[in-house]
Amino acid sequence: MNTANHTGISNPVFRLLGIPGLEDQHMWISIPFFISYVTALLGNSLLIFIILTRPSLHGPMFLFLCMLAGADIVLSTSTVPQALAIFWLRAGEISLDRCITQLFFIHSTFISESGILLVMAFDRYIAICYPLRYTTILTNSLIGKIGVAIFLRSYGTIFPIIFLLKRLTFCKSNILPNTGCKHIVLARASCDDIWINIWYGFFVLMSTVVLDIVLVFISYVLILRAIFRMPSQDARRKALNTCGSHVCVIILFYGPGIFTTLTQRFGHYIAHHVHVLLGNVCILAPPMLNPIIYGVKTKQIRDQVAHVLLSRQK
Repeated sequence: MNTANHTGISNPVFRLLGIPGLEDQHMWISIPFFISYVTALLGNSLLIFIILTRPSLHGPMFLFLCMLAGADIVLSTSTVPQALAIFWLRAGEISLDRCITQLFFIHSTFISESGILLVMAFDRYIAICYPLRYTTILTNSLIGKIGVAIFLRSYGTIFPIIFLLKRLTFCKSNILPNTGCKHIVLARASCDDIWINIWYGFFVLMSTVVLDIVLVFISYVLILRAIFRMPSQDARRKALNTCGSHVCVIILFYGPGIFTTLTQRFGHYIAHHVHVLLGNVCILAPPMLNPIIYGVKTKQIRDQVAHVLLSRQK
C-alpha cells in the first residue's frame, strides 16, 4: 500500500482485482454476470409485482416468497454492478467505507435469505401437518413479526463487524483478489491481530446459517414423517409437490455455499480464481434461478405470470 496508509490514514483505498489470474478474460466472464443480474432483476421484480397485486396470492407462502424475492434483488445488486464495473471499466478502486458498506449488505442479506428459507420450511410444516389451522396460525400479524425478526437478526449480527473492521490499521497490500468486499478478505489486509474478526465471523456463521440448515433439516424430517403417514397415495403426492419448489431453492442456496466452504477449507491445491468464481456462483445463482423455479413449479404463480404476459400482448 502507498506510504499514506502507513501514516494512519483513516479511509484507505483498496483495489479489487475481479477474477485474479483471468484479467484478460474479464470481458467474456462479464457476459454470464450481466445475464444473471438482468434475469434476477426482471424475474424477482415480476414475482413481487404479481404477489402484491393479486389478492389470491396473499397467503403466507407467497408473502414469504415475496420477502425472498426482495432479498434476492438486494443481494445481486450489492455484488454484480461492482463486478461489472471491474470487468468493463477496470474501476476496481474502492474506499474502506464503501467496502464495509458493500460487505455489510452482502453478508446481512445472505443471512436474511437463510432465515426466510427457514420460515418457509416452517410454513410447509404447518401446511402439511396442521392444514386446518394453517391460516389461523400463520396470520398476517405473525408473518409481519417474523419478517421483522429475520431482518433484525441479520442486521444485528453483521453490524458489529463494522466496528471490528474500523478498528483495524491497514498497512499491508491494498489489493483485494475478489470481485467484491468480504469480511475476512478485508480483515487479512490489515497489520493487526484479527483473531476477534475470525472468531466472530465463525460465531455468526454457526448461529445463523448453520443453525438454519439444522432447523430446516429437522422441519423436513417431520414433514416427510407426516407425509408417509398419509393413507392416500394421491394425498402424499400432492403434499410432496407443495414442497418441491422450496426443496429446489434450499439445495440451490445452501449447496454451492457448503461446497465452496469445503473447497476453501480443504482445497488448498485449487487455484484462487476457482475459489473466487465459486464464491460468485453462491451469490449469482439463487437470485437468478429462484423466480424461475417458483414460476415453473408453482401453478398459481405460473398462471398469474401467463395472465400478465398475455394481457400485455393484447
